[in-house]
Amino acid sequence: MTVGIARRCLSSGSGLRILAVWFCLSALAVFIQSQHLNAAADYEVVRFTVNGTINPAINDYLRKGLEKAEAAEAKLVIVQMDTPGGLDRSMRDIIQAILASSIPVVSYVAPDGARAASAGTYILYASHIAAMAPATNLGAATPIQIGAMPGTKKPDEMDDQDKKNGNALPQKSTLEKKIINDASAYIKALANRHGRNGDWAVKAVRESVSLSAKEALEIGVIDVIASDISDLLAQIDGHEVAMNGYRQTLATKNMTVTEMELGWRYRVLSVISDPNVAYLLFLMGIYGLIYELANPGFLLPGVAGGISLMLALYAFQILPINYAGLALIFLGLVFLVSEAFLPSFGALGIGGIVSFFAGSLILMDDENLKISFSLIVGISVVSAVCILLLAGRFVTLRRKTVRTGKEAMIGKTVEAQSDFSGSGRIWVYGESWQARSERPIHRGETMVITSVDDLELTVEPLKED
Repeated sequence: MTVGIARRCLSSGSGLRILAVWFCLSALAVFIQSQHLNAAADYEVVRFTVNGTINPAINDYLRKGLEKAEAAEAKLVIVQMDTPGGLDRSMRDIIQAILASSIPVVSYVAPDGARAASAGTYILYASHIAAMAPATNLGAATPIQIGAMPGTKKPDEMDDQDKKNGNALPQKSTLEKKIINDASAYIKALANRHGRNGDWAVKAVRESVSLSAKEALEIGVIDVIASDISDLLAQIDGHEVAMNGYRQTLATKNMTVTEMELGWRYRVLSVISDPNVAYLLFLMGIYGLIYELANPGFLLPGVAGGISLMLALYAFQILPINYAGLALIFLGLVFLVSEAFLPSFGALGIGGIVSFFAGSLILMDDENLKISFSLIVGISVVSAVCILLLAGRFVTLRRKTVRTGKEAMIGKTVEAQSDFSGSGRIWVYGESWQARSERPIHRGETMVITSVDDLELTVEPLKED
């Protein structure tokens, strides 16, 4: 049957046109792909630009970029960076990719005013060539979440005995010692691989010291100071670098540089990975779903909230999340929502705000990836104002007399339409209602409603003082 349908389609004019269009599109796709591969084969130097923290998006960008450069048979890779540091896991993945690369990798701290702090220093040490622009700096490689622990001493607070012992953090715990010793051994191994100054590298980890480009060149931390990419290529021409099991002499003079731009996917991931953005997405998702549940069928808050929440959970997966903080935020939101449905005149609301604020403060474990304190305060203040307004509204409504419904009818003064004994008709708000009375009622007599049972009212004569 299927074959018969296909034959009829092909025998018709429309079927032949569809086949021709499909053939042309396929040929165009093959041509574009071949042109792309040919252009890729002409790559000599591929440059990647890293501005900002080292995060999972940058990790993916550099690792996949190195794979593309190797597939295109590029001769050299330049990673131009300006970074304050970032996540240890992402940094180590990037370093592993650099060390395993079959193409020499140059880390270049530029432009003037840039820095390679913390994770950037490790990446610089791992690269085959370490270069910096004149007015740049590197260092401060101490694991930041350890350096900020309460009860520890900063490098500028150490006395001579501390410095003599080589301990930037003399009061550190066993876990802190393990992390710092591991980081020191790691960066020293990277220094030894490329013949750089390992003693200063260890000092950068233990004491968080930094160097300018000129000082780094003088003591053998970097290989080159270059004002721009052309100057860099000219200076490293003829340098011998240590690859995996062999040494390679660079021939980079007058090479063509191709920029490997950060694509939209990596830009989006990089934005989502920002703790402040992830935090806002999380709150938007929770509030959107709450609004949708309170107003079923509105759809837009639910759809937007669901997407925001999924993006936030993705970001939380790759960020150093403290789950106690996340639990406190959830508890705070539950209290705040409960205040709206179970008015406690501020008790639940205040508890929710305190829980929400505390959870937000400890949500991120890494000091370098903290949520902005002003953002936390701003959202907490807005929530507090909303809760206060809501509680005030409940108090006002509670003090008001009931004006509608059955409760509003009880105690209402009414008039009989006719004489009746047992059941009869009365006037209420200009309407005729069925009424029942245990005493005989005369037309025009004034009565008071004592209870409401479905559509029948119970009345009794009004007692005169």
